[in-house]
Amino acid sequence: MGEIVLARVDDRLIHGQVMTKWSKGMNTNALFVVDDVTAKDPFMKDIYVMSTSNTGMTIKVLTIDEVIDYWNKDNFDKFRAILLFKTIAAVKEAIDKGLPVERLNLGGIAKTKGSKFIIPNVAVKPEEMNVLKEIEEKGIEVFFQVVPDTKVVSLKDAVKSY
Repeated sequence: MGEIVLARVDDRLIHGQVMTKWSKGMNTNALFVVDDVTAKDPFMKDIYVMSTSNTGMTIKVLTIDEVIDYWNKDNFDKFRAILLFKTIAAVKEAIDKGLPVERLNLGGIAKTKGSKFIIPNVAVKPEEMNVLKEIEEKGIEVFFQVVPDTKVVSLKDAVKSY
């Protein structure tokens, strides 16, 4: 049976920090990009899958519904996976559809109109903070951290400073 080691919201999806710091530090053997747009774009899908061809990691690019089906049917086989989402809304949808996430890391969300930085490189809008509170109310640990060797900011502390 596989395992969801971590769910992460990072609008860059796979990049150096994810590959070197998160995946190796958590003893994972797979990265699953969960993004409907990327999964439906054959060119982008190929880029992500090929980006780690020499690392020994398995990369899958899936829609939200595909990741739910994969979990429900095969429990991710024997993969210890980090799930990468572009948006808070996408991870909320996956959780609402039954994906058993225990830990949600917010590690890379670009600043946009109406958003505020919680930590460097992670900016959220007020409505996204409300979604994160809903997620945490389901018993899921929600935290902000760019890389494993930086300070962890809990959702509770983020709300205080927001």
